[in-house]
Amino acid sequence: MPNTLDQIAPGQRACVSRVSGAGALRRRLMDMGILPGVEIEVLRAAPMGDPLEYKLRGYHLSLRKAEAQQIEVKP
Repeated sequence: MPNTLDQIAPGQRACVSRVSGAGALRRRLMDMGILPGVEIEVLRAAPMGDPLEYKLRGYHLSLRKAEAQQIEVKP
């Protein structure tokens, strides 16, 4: 069972349970609307696998895998 956003396959959805990380990265992710309880859909990955494109709150967002690893999710 996946527990971070980078482990979710394209086409699947998950709910944010926690945003970890420290300082500016955590604040930036939360400022982009990634908060506990928000549903995120994985749209696609770039040809080399990084970055990944997500849809949340009605907009599209691209994150690097390292950033997505900081977001804990539940199905």
